[in-house]
Amino acid sequence: MFRISLGQPHQNCSGTSRRHALRLGTCGLIGGLTLPRLLELQALAASPVAARAKSCIFLFLEGGPPHQDMWDPKPDAPPEIRGPFGTISTNVPDIFVTDQLPLCAQMADKYTILRSHSHSDNGHSTGYHYVMTGRRPTFADGDNPIPNNQYFPSIGSAVARTLGQRGALPPYINLPHPMSAGGPGFYGAEHAPFVIEADPTQPDFEVKDLQPSGHLSNKRLSLRRQLLSGIDQLERERNQTQGKAMSTYYEKAYSLVTSDDARKAFNIHAEPESVRDAYGRTQLGQCALLARRLVEGGCRFVGVDAPGWDVHFNCFPSLKTDLIPYADRAFSALVTDLEERGLLDETLVVMMGEMGRTPRINAQAGRDHWSMAQTIIFAGGGTKPGQVIGATDKQAAAPTGSPVGVNDLLRTISVLMGIDPDRQFLGPLGRPVPIVDGGEVIRDLI
Repeated sequence: MFRISLGQPHQNCSGTSRRHALRLGTCGLIGGLTLPRLLELQALAASPVAARAKSCIFLFLEGGPPHQDMWDPKPDAPPEIRGPFGTISTNVPDIFVTDQLPLCAQMADKYTILRSHSHSDNGHSTGYHYVMTGRRPTFADGDNPIPNNQYFPSIGSAVARTLGQRGALPPYINLPHPMSAGGPGFYGAEHAPFVIEADPTQPDFEVKDLQPSGHLSNKRLSLRRQLLSGIDQLERERNQTQGKAMSTYYEKAYSLVTSDDARKAFNIHAEPESVRDAYGRTQLGQCALLARRLVEGGCRFVGVDAPGWDVHFNCFPSLKTDLIPYADRAFSALVTDLEERGLLDETLVVMMGEMGRTPRINAQAGRDHWSMAQTIIFAGGGTKPGQVIGATDKQAAAPTGSPVGVNDLLRTISVLMGIDPDRQFLGPLGRPVPIVDGGEVIRDLI
């Protein structure tokens, strides 16, 4: 994994930082794996299949976005449930959202609101782990982030392992930092995400790992390439069946570092100012724009981590000023942009967090953890737009019908991307482990 580290780590209320999780988890898995070796192993494990969605952009609102203050308003509930925001109609009859989502309200015919997602884990790191892997964690929230990346693979790594690489870009990318539960688990480091740990809102943003050193001439770069090939000669000789593949992926590694296509995909500065403004000059907005560029360049799964949604205290000013408007602008611009470029049908967009928030506003004018009800937004990638799936009760506390579980979600994503969710890979103990452990496809969605 290559990383650029800028800024201070974010912490949620559990006290666990993303950087701590990365240090304990993903980095430990990567070790000294070379890029050529990573590319080789990704390709050898790939099993290309037809898919409705060629790529997935996964917008993760880390901390738990309040569903009743966004996508599931309860205008008839008392103030301590309803909150201060109003309700507005959308461009689809009988679909309503809060007045904090005016841009999304104008294009509700482009996406689906699923209001009945529910699970039973109210922790940040544990809920994050559950949502990304489909496996219930065995560690306490905030106590031990290692299992996030050490045992069970994330959905992004499952996509990378099953479908492999297409084009110049890695199949799985995280930005603007590692997703704390987005690692490869027992799949191994070859299926870990390429992490862009840098802020695309900054004027000097670049993916330095893809840039040859400024003082390194083409001749010296070529010599370094030859040296690396020589160092790995013994490994190639030990495994003759992979010898040709190893040679091939040295070439791919070299191409990634020097690739015009890779540099073009990551060069967000090439976007017109009007497009960058449409997404919003926020970290979430610019990451969403960069994600569009990456799937356009062939990346299969882009995970965007957007922290700050752990709104326990005096939450409504920040929700109104920063959080919800940023998500409203980023999501609406992303879906619109993908459609205008003819990419929406082949790009699945999912926006969610690890949980929802409590029905009742607490004594500190905030909302606490609540995993029993949560809203997920889907667009593109073979999904049916312009609808609401499921409902919650009058307090937005629980689904009124059959809830959609975590593994229902992951199974549906897998099927949309042409992956058999029941496909099995051997775990550390030599036992077969399916990509998704149970669940049912969300039939109303597809």
